[in-house]
Amino acid sequence: MDNYFELYQMPVSFFPDPATVKAKYYEYSRTYHPDRFAQAEKSKQLEALTIAAQNNKAWKTLSNADATMAYVLELAGVMQHDEKYTLPPAFLMEMMDFNEEVSEYEMGGDAALRTRLEQTLATLLADWNTAAEPLMRSYDPSAPDQAILLKIKDMYFRKKYLLRIKERIDKFAAR
Repeated sequence: MDNYFELYQMPVSFFPDPATVKAKYYEYSRTYHPDRFAQAEKSKQLEALTIAAQNNKAWKTLSNADATMAYVLELAGVMQHDEKYTLPPAFLMEMMDFNEEVSEYEMGGDAALRTRLEQTLATLLADWNTAAEPLMRSYDPSAPDQAILLKIKDMYFRKKYLLRIKERIDKFAAR
């Protein structure tokens, strides 16, 4: 697995500095853009293409908070790419009533129900952030704590669940 933090010469973090990420992305984009190597020997062209592709992936990952969270968890070895994760039954029970309301909305709910769902979802995501941010900030890559990483992993999948509900609401509203 490529280490984008090493590429950008940054410490591993759930909160990489956006200015540094942007600066490094543009630096590598200027230096290794394949067009700059059009007349170079094939090995140099391939090297530039490889670094440019890695740079694009690093930018896409480190400039997106959710992608960064997943990436750090994968780097730490507590999560696999495209992992299927079973959320705790207690969380799923908490979501049952909310999911029923979303289904009601999908079967012809009105604007008032949509507004209530969006407000509930905004509250759930704010609560998620209140719980997840301190965990992520407490992570020290020089002394990784598996218990913290596993809690962050659980938080990651909870947010994915909430975002899928948001997609359902948005998709129906777009009809």
